[in-house]
Amino acid sequence: MIYLRLFFEFFKTGLFAIGGGLATIPFLTEIGQKTGWYTMQELSNMIAISESTPGPMGINMATYVGFNVGGPLGSLVATIGEVSPSVIIIMLISKIIYKYKDNIYIKNAMAGIRAVCIGLIIYAFFNVFSSSVILLDRYVPGITSINSIIEIRRLIIFIFILICSFIFKKVHPVIWIATSAILGIILFSI
Repeated sequence: MIYLRLFFEFFKTGLFAIGGGLATIPFLTEIGQKTGWYTMQELSNMIAISESTPGPMGINMATYVGFNVGGPLGSLVATIGEVSPSVIIIMLISKIIYKYKDNIYIKNAMAGIRAVCIGLIIYAFFNVFSSSVILLDRYVPGITSINSIIEIRRLIIFIFILICSFIFKKVHPVIWIATSAILGIILFSI
């Protein structure tokens, strides 16, 4: 039964998360809240691991969650569930899209899909940012210290990498991931 649930949850994610790995985060958040398979902190860790390992983030996440929930077979089932919608859809509509690629309705539909992707990615950013930098689970009413709700060291790393990535646009994202890891080791060892 757990394998069927894994397949179904990740099939839905693969079907509706248009726009790549970051667009899967709202769906993964919902899966974690609905099933209890992982917490928001564990999701943040999974995102960090998935972003720093080779391969698409959504598939890495499906494999990781599937393995934690159902072992090796669970990782296979979740991964197949994540990939299946894309394979099916591409096979069904690739010839149609190519045939009508200059059609105004197809162009407008693609523009609408791009807008939704941007919205999902912005939502994912705020979701990950709030769970890793703004510690809402630590907030206690009546405490006014900023340190009680913001993890300053994580905020420093975020701002530093954000500024550097705008200044040095041609640097590969792996360098920023490695830099973040080194800064994390340094700042959290102090």
